[in-house]
Amino acid sequence: MGLDLLFGFLQPLYDGTLIRGLIDLFRTLPYWGPFVFGVLFWRFWIKYKRAEFIQSQKYVLLEIKLPREILRSPKAMELALTNLHNGSGESTWWDRYVKGKVRPWFSLEIASIEGAIHFYVWTREQFRNVVEAALYSQYPGIEISEVPDYTDAFPYFDYHQMTIWVCNFELKKKSSKTKKKLNAYPIKTYVDYELDKDPKEEFKVDPLTTVLEYISMIGKGEQVWMQFLIQVHQDGPVEESNILSFFRGEFGLGSDTDMRKEGPEAIAEFRESLMEAPSIEGGIRYSKIPTKGEAEIFAAIERKLSKPLFDFGMRMAYVAKPENFQGSRISGYVQIMKPFYTRNMNSIGFKSDSNINDFPWQDYNQIRANKLRKKMLAAYRARGWFHPPHKKYKAGVLSTEELATIWHFPGATAATPGIVRTMAKKMEAPDNLPR
Repeated sequence: MGLDLLFGFLQPLYDGTLIRGLIDLFRTLPYWGPFVFGVLFWRFWIKYKRAEFIQSQKYVLLEIKLPREILRSPKAMELALTNLHNGSGESTWWDRYVKGKVRPWFSLEIASIEGAIHFYVWTREQFRNVVEAALYSQYPGIEISEVPDYTDAFPYFDYHQMTIWVCNFELKKKSSKTKKKLNAYPIKTYVDYELDKDPKEEFKVDPLTTVLEYISMIGKGEQVWMQFLIQVHQDGPVEESNILSFFRGEFGLGSDTDMRKEGPEAIAEFRESLMEAPSIEGGIRYSKIPTKGEAEIFAAIERKLSKPLFDFGMRMAYVAKPENFQGSRISGYVQIMKPFYTRNMNSIGFKSDSNINDFPWQDYNQIRANKLRKKMLAAYRARGWFHPPHKKYKAGVLSTEELATIWHFPGATAATPGIVRTMAKKMEAPDNLPR
């Protein structure tokens, strides 16, 4: 039986069928060859020009030192992030396909260096003034300065000199029907914590303080890095021919999702879930009166869709010297975004395939794991997410309200001692000073 199957499989080889098929295939090469080779050239050209453009840009890392007191709610950060909603660079087909331009992206970062908390913004040098103006306009007491990249302490992965845990995070809400991600559902924001009402400092409950407190609880030789990568969300392809529109989506020149479609689809699916089943076959279905919680979900989705949207990616790293590395910390880092979790809406959670093995025998001598750590450290240092070679996952979509919740400057309610603040308050000189 087994030999008969083998001979049946090999029959096209010894009776000439396979050879004749290959000859016929090459005879028709002039008809299908140009299209195939054209597609391959297009792929190479787009990736090459885009990589060339990205490499040609100069990038800066800006550190923000906070004043002793910040009496502003996260609403101030939301307004600042709205000023970064800049989609320039892909306005014409010439810019996209000939020059290889891409929309600017920013990295909002928090780093704990041996327990000292630092806030950073990574950006192209040409957008430095935009970032500074946006932040100074809402937080006049801060100090912004260009600093060396803190990741330069670990320029490459060397398992003899360092131990590292790196993981990606993603939005977790999925459709019960299609199992697709539902970016239209928001995470728990500062509005849900009533910080938009700007209560007194002693009554504020800031979810970010939990995150800052946990990452500050490290010692000498340990570092914890968090980066929130954002790029203006583009609602579908710009006006161009169908062919160019196809290639544009194929090679990642647009956003991974189209919220103009996904938003109404998410609302329609939620409305469908509120419909009562007919009492008899073919009967009329009626919509149930939504509960308070269901009405809040409607309001939250509509509020998110009404605000500026950003494509979003999150990455976190715990780096230490081998003798200082404490693996017990990782379980907490995996759950670090829990303060922004709402069961009925969305959450930011650990990307399960950030680690490739659960048991020692699945990866001899940590060969594959070390290779993955090397790639993810390089992606973190490059602040890469939206473009090859670091585009591995689809980007989520967050509104400015959600981003301001997970990255803002905490007020006096944050008692974390490690937050780096300015030593003195800056004030203008009085007008009556002698000249």
